[in-house]
Amino acid sequence: MEKALSANVPQTDIPYKKKKNKYRKYSPLLIMMVPGLLYLLFNNYLPMLGIAIAFKKINFAKGLLGSDWVAFDNFTYLFKTSDAFIITRNTILYNLLFIVVGTFLSFACAILLNEIKNKVLLKFYQSIITLPHLISMVIVSYLVYAFMSADTGFMNHTVLPWFGIKDGISWYTEEKYWPWILSLVHFWKSVGYSSIVFFAALLGIDEEYYEAARLDGASRLKQIRHITLPILTPVIIMLTLLSVGRIFYSDFGLFYQVPMNSGALFNTTATIDTYVFKGLMGTGDLGMSAAAGVYQSVVGFLLVILANYIVRLYSKDSALF
Repeated sequence: MEKALSANVPQTDIPYKKKKNKYRKYSPLLIMMVPGLLYLLFNNYLPMLGIAIAFKKINFAKGLLGSDWVAFDNFTYLFKTSDAFIITRNTILYNLLFIVVGTFLSFACAILLNEIKNKVLLKFYQSIITLPHLISMVIVSYLVYAFMSADTGFMNHTVLPWFGIKDGISWYTEEKYWPWILSLVHFWKSVGYSSIVFFAALLGIDEEYYEAARLDGASRLKQIRHITLPILTPVIIMLTLLSVGRIFYSDFGLFYQVPMNSGALFNTTATIDTYVFKGLMGTGDLGMSAAAGVYQSVVGFLLVILANYIVRLYSKDSALF
């Protein structure tokens, strides 16, 4: 009977009915997907229309559409300044340092966590190392100030006298110390949280690999080198590629709040983000700030494409796409 009925149905309607039944079957999941798609649309895609601001001289009386078109004048203004080299250099070098050293420290931290077999201690250490990530950068800036204040700071009044330095150091006017200070603050705040990804990947490694290696007499370092590292290489590459895409961005709170916006530290703490923010607050030039955002996004996109292409040359399976 069913065969007879199906024989009467036109062949062109069969794929349509299959699709309809498929959508009906997964309709609950499709409905659950709608809020996420709406958020993605309004938060990620509609703001892209604001790219037009980078090519206009914004006049609030005329509005966005009525403002004068100035083409690439906002970009030339951004990079004709005498500070363009300094802010670009600082942004790139700091991020390169954070990517390389941060990845190594996060990986090492995950391995150390994996060595802890007591679940209570493991949860305790995980909570301790991820806590700094949850602290606001404003609070972190005042913690640093409590250490580095020239008048009441812990360094000048407690630590430096131990080494015979009684005069103290004016930390917020000396540029040479801040690459170290900013790096230490960044790693203290981010390494614990970043290690969670590596730790989760470590939990997925079959214990039989390590048992076989121990039977062959492999030390713990050799197990890490020949088992852990090769298995986690795709994860490391993926996270590095994602970090490379934001190499022209910087942690605004780290470079603006922690140095307390000290002008004397400009050469070592200024980045593209902080420079644009100061320019926006000082002159209200929306076009220049939007141009900087477009520049960062385009360069970041090209860097991800280039880095992914290089990875594909050596290992297609490790590339993102």
